[in-house]
Amino acid sequence: MGAKPVERIDHVIVRFAGDSGDGMQLTGDRFTSETALLGNDLATFPDFPAEIRAPAGSLPGVSGFQVHFADHDILTPGDRPSVLVAMNPAALKANLEDVPAGGTLIVNTDAFNERNLQKAGYETNPLEDGSLTSYHLHEVALTAMTIEALKGIEGVTSREAERSKNFFALGLMSWLYHRPVEGTLEFIQTKFGKRPEIAEANTRAFRAGYNYGETSEDFAVSYEVAPAKLAPGRYRQITGNTALSYGLIAASKLSKLPLFLGAYPITPASSILEELARFKNFGVITFQAEDEIAAAGAALGAAFGGALGVTTSAGPGVVLKAETIGLGVALELPLLMLNIQRAGPSTGMPTKPEQADLLMVLFGRNSESPVPVIAASTPSQCFHAAIEAARIALKYRTPVYLLSDAYLANGSEPWLIPDVSTLPDISTEFATKPNEGDEFHPYKRDPETLARPWAVPGTPGLEHRIGGLEKADGTGSISYDPDNHDLMVRLRARKIAGIAADIPLLEVDDPDGEATTLVLGWGSTYGPIGAAVRNVRAEGRKVARAHLHYLNPFPRNLGEVLRRYDKVLIPEMNLGQLALLIRAEFLVDAIGYNEVRGRPFQSSDLADAIAALIEA
Repeated sequence: MGAKPVERIDHVIVRFAGDSGDGMQLTGDRFTSETALLGNDLATFPDFPAEIRAPAGSLPGVSGFQVHFADHDILTPGDRPSVLVAMNPAALKANLEDVPAGGTLIVNTDAFNERNLQKAGYETNPLEDGSLTSYHLHEVALTAMTIEALKGIEGVTSREAERSKNFFALGLMSWLYHRPVEGTLEFIQTKFGKRPEIAEANTRAFRAGYNYGETSEDFAVSYEVAPAKLAPGRYRQITGNTALSYGLIAASKLSKLPLFLGAYPITPASSILEELARFKNFGVITFQAEDEIAAAGAALGAAFGGALGVTTSAGPGVVLKAETIGLGVALELPLLMLNIQRAGPSTGMPTKPEQADLLMVLFGRNSESPVPVIAASTPSQCFHAAIEAARIALKYRTPVYLLSDAYLANGSEPWLIPDVSTLPDISTEFATKPNEGDEFHPYKRDPETLARPWAVPGTPGLEHRIGGLEKADGTGSISYDPDNHDLMVRLRARKIAGIAADIPLLEVDDPDGEATTLVLGWGSTYGPIGAAVRNVRAEGRKVARAHLHYLNPFPRNLGEVLRRYDKVLIPEMNLGQLALLIRAEFLVDAIGYNEVRGRPFQSSDLADAIAALIEA
């Protein structure tokens, strides 16, 4: 048989879906890694259940991984998969509505038995009842062919042989889209090296899947997506949480301070703790506390001791840390609080994204206790967001909230590794001597930043009072004086408000300056908004966009930007929290576009909303 034809396409969206024990996250991650090595632009969206092990074959147990790759710049993991690899009936049922008519389905026929169909809620077998005629259906006996390929490997049980079917699927998809294979083969040897028989099984399954694609008459064409024209430099694939971790390490080196992370495991923030624990060689100290309160207290204590103190969590844990953040406000010490938002309230949907903690981090403490709030916008931008949050915390001696979410935390994209020499110097100086004659006044402020001196405990002559009771201006003594309290409250507020002079102006993307509608976003809506705006402009409509990375204080030109446009649309994965703030502060009749579905916006839906507002 001659070589099969190769069709050139500019992009594709692939979704792997199966039971949570089928290795879909590993499969998607390997496919993504090889795609990154090939030089495509890409974006991913892992989507997995919150349960440690939902019942096998059930709809709640379905785990998915979507990757969008292209020969050009892309902004999202894609709205709807052009290819769905479904390992069982539940995976097909949970994901089919997302696949457009004409899309490709690759289905593991061995899993479509009566028991699995019943678990998924199918009354008839969709592979036989004609319900899939609008799709390009490929029925593949993934399990049986995997087991057959692994015959003769001593020490591999039948169950272990069946579990290798995800590598068969990965091999097939690697052939179908011309992905490199060397990296995956090396990965298998490294990951499963302690059990050579398992490494051999996965290698054989991967090669069998690749060969099946090459020889099967069911796959007549393979596809090629050329590398994207990205800015020159060295790239690596990175997730948001990994980028945050590296940004914190960079901030530690740039500030010349040891990094201390106090954390309690919580989805989706836990991988930051896990990642940083690997870098003791960089002087990183990680402390897994017994609870969220202890984690925050330890981080604030580390800041008091002269370290770059960091604590991480998600919504439920942030609630518990609120009192410690308030203490940090009163003590005026630098502290980084990373909130990797998830769907709530309460436990909610722990593995799903949401951006509904904005009002909580702004106001969720007792009394007047303002703190700066920064929001990351893409997985790779998390690196720079971490450095900037550290810069502000250190310079202004204040706790700082950095907001991410589950979408950014687990999603990945190519990251242009920065030249270290271009990163900012955020070094700070400790107090070393008295600052008021022969005395040390711990609350004597820098006239420009209003920051107080940072005195490391044990420095001779700089002993000072610590604790949550109100401090006297300058001396730091306990004070119940009404006028002093009013003064201290106002000074702390002025300090935070003054940061507006030290952050960039808001940039507006308005190509010809003729748009009358502005789309304003924050956080992980960056990609979907950008893709939607592209679609609207491609249809000939004019629309401007701007994205906020600084949510307290706002960029000092935000009011002027808002007044430039007749209509302002604010898409948020909440019920309108930024819109509420914009309306209150700038008296602008901002219109919200709000969804809280535990998944990112679909750019096509958002484009429709933008177009409708323009035409209204």
